[in-house]
Amino acid sequence: MVRLSSGAGTDSLNELWFAAALASNAVSRGHICALLPDWAGKPVEDPERLGTQGQKFPDLLEWVERLKAAPVVGSPGEFKPLILDEKYRLYLQRYWAYEGQLADVLVAKAQSPKRSIDEQLLRDGLQRLFPQPDEGEINWQQVAALAAILNGLTIISGGPGTGKTFTMTKILALMVEQARGRSLAVALAAPTGKAAARLKGVIEQSKGSLNCSAGVKALIPQEASTIHRLLGSMRRGGFRFNRNNHLAYDVVVIDETSMSDLPIMAKLASALKGDTQFILLGDKEQLSSVEPGAIFGEICEAAGVNNFSSAFRQNVRRLTGYTLPEAREKPSALIDSAVLLAKNYRFGTQSGIGMLSALVNEGDGRAALELLKTGGFRDISWQDVPPVEKLAGALERHSLEYYADCLKVDEPVKAFALFNRFHMLCALREGPYGVVSVNQMIQQFCARRGLIKREGRWYRGQPLLVVENDYRLRLFNGDVGILIHDPETASLRVFFPSEEGTFRKILAGRLSACETAHAITVHKSQGSEFEHILVLLPDRYSEVVTRELIYTAITRARRRVEVWGRDEVFVEAVSSPTRRVSGLQDRLRNGTR
Repeated sequence: MVRLSSGAGTDSLNELWFAAALASNAVSRGHICALLPDWAGKPVEDPERLGTQGQKFPDLLEWVERLKAAPVVGSPGEFKPLILDEKYRLYLQRYWAYEGQLADVLVAKAQSPKRSIDEQLLRDGLQRLFPQPDEGEINWQQVAALAAILNGLTIISGGPGTGKTFTMTKILALMVEQARGRSLAVALAAPTGKAAARLKGVIEQSKGSLNCSAGVKALIPQEASTIHRLLGSMRRGGFRFNRNNHLAYDVVVIDETSMSDLPIMAKLASALKGDTQFILLGDKEQLSSVEPGAIFGEICEAAGVNNFSSAFRQNVRRLTGYTLPEAREKPSALIDSAVLLAKNYRFGTQSGIGMLSALVNEGDGRAALELLKTGGFRDISWQDVPPVEKLAGALERHSLEYYADCLKVDEPVKAFALFNRFHMLCALREGPYGVVSVNQMIQQFCARRGLIKREGRWYRGQPLLVVENDYRLRLFNGDVGILIHDPETASLRVFFPSEEGTFRKILAGRLSACETAHAITVHKSQGSEFEHILVLLPDRYSEVVTRELIYTAITRARRRVEVWGRDEVFVEAVSSPTRRVSGLQDRLRNGTR
């Protein structure tokens, strides 16, 4: 529902004002632009508040003609406050530019010449590092590795348990072998410090099992940073590295790309050298960033996953022996770039989580609900969500023991292990079933049991979620810390996992924007994994509760998922995919601005 600002009088509520308000409102709602046909001829929302009783948005063609005549509206390629393209998408200039910057770099890298390689060395490496599948099957991890070695741009998508990061470790080993002792500058990054630390941990752990020499293992990079840190964020805004001062890396790898928004991805892409190999890892089915754009999903859609040219299929046949299916879609500018990993090594055929996530992805809410209720799997369960007045009691009976353990620990490694053992994920932030209310309930019943003893607004064991980037402290939206008694200072400090694999401790009062995180929203859980999760849905449908939200929530769990909700809310959510408006797919498919 559009909410137009009431800053102008009724006389100013004309076609141009409507359009500018829509473009601005679209960005605030996660879109890159406003699609005028979605609004043309429809009533203006909130007429009483706006003083526009009975007014409608103009008819499309009349609206477009008047916008084209306005001096502040330009066509693609012009520098004007608003840009209107041929499909009636209206952009704020800045977001038109971001979209173009990202598309230009991705297309240029996808269409760059294939890398020169030692084929025999690569063939041997692919055989050593990747297990041979059953006859007739294709090891798509191996195909992804070959694409990453040959291409300037590679996109690897897959759900949790499909081995994206393990595959990336093997790709790095192959790159080191191809370099033959030449120094290879590789940057590993992720949108948040939490995701960067996890990327480092998985690569560090995976290296030991690789079938390659000790010398190669020693040269595989594992240090990871946030994208902001990689770009050199400055206190006064902006980044040290940009289109005029490029990053000096041969390879840049971004994990959890689905969490990244358009502005940061555009700035990162612009900061890459022309010959830098760009590798993006993520899950195209996962929730998009809270900020504007659904970048990773749109890139995958534009490329067409597992859709390859004849030349690439010949390379695969020669180097691996696999015969890939012929291209099933019209080739795009990103053909050969995107590989989908579908085989799940964590959730097998006997996994309820695996089956549930597949049904949710297919949009089959009824079957997914039936599986939750009567599927007979020990790792998934359903419970009707209690009415508001009984929710706190139900949560206390269900989860008190988990929170009791977390609130008694004074050692950071153990504290985070307990934090990751169980977590509650809420679909909403506000309302009786939202994280604000649920966190208050948890704190109240824990305090009543004597588990919380406050020191002002703080208490031992309090988990804190950073909700705004703080470049001064190198903390970023989504980072989680835990308040623990620090023996060095004899006071409480917030311990944050560092990108180096240790912990940083910060005085709680220095945090500029944080909130308690016994429960967090599904959006904020992205990039995390918990042994056991409880997904709390509201008692009525909300447009925020979508298929991608349900999928993201259930795939945060490694061992067990409980869903508390109402039948009709769950089914409606699974039937409602997220839609974000942009022109990125068109630009990527066509290869033009």
